[in-house]
Amino acid sequence: MQMGLDFTLVEDLVAGVDEVGRGPLCGAVVTAAVILDPQRPILGLNDSKKLTEARREKLFDEICEKALSFCIARAEVEEIDELNILHATMLAMQRAVEGLSVTPKLALIDGNRCPKLSVPSAPVVKGDSQVPAIAAASILAKVTRDREMAAFELIYPGYGIGGHKGYPTPVHLEALARLGPTPIHRRSFAPVRAAYEARDALSNGFAEV
Repeated sequence: MQMGLDFTLVEDLVAGVDEVGRGPLCGAVVTAAVILDPQRPILGLNDSKKLTEARREKLFDEICEKALSFCIARAEVEEIDELNILHATMLAMQRAVEGLSVTPKLALIDGNRCPKLSVPSAPVVKGDSQVPAIAAASILAKVTRDREMAAFELIYPGYGIGGHKGYPTPVHLEALARLGPTPIHRRSFAPVRAAYEARDALSNGFAEV
């Protein structure tokens, strides 16, 4: 249920919801929902992209400790390829809100659209720099996904995943063309699809020789 945003409703039991990972060529899209505790304020909350990695890591632990409730959720690569990235993101946001141990009275979603939820919701453009609960959600989602990308760097060396976090940087695109796609690459994204097609064409060429 979506509603127009009225900040007079923003009192307690408000969940902030955000995502990280819509743009990368590989890995899951990760979302988080957070209900902050007004009695346990957290200083320095901001859009996760505007914080240093060290600051995000510190705030991650503080949010997990002080929040009334939080849930980190995701949509996997296979779901992204099946549903498309927008619908997979909405699904992951649904999972985050539904996974909260406390039912919020209102869910504020970063961006310009809301997933289908069983609680009232409203989109907030650039909410991660305006609404503390959304900022907290952005931090949980980004730290979680960045940690996963660092782990994938060890599993799939040569792509620079730990550095670019899966985004289509020149380093990533060059490695994708040279090494081919991995199981964590999103087949529905054009550069990855092109890499699969090039690999298949090369395989067929060898088969005909």
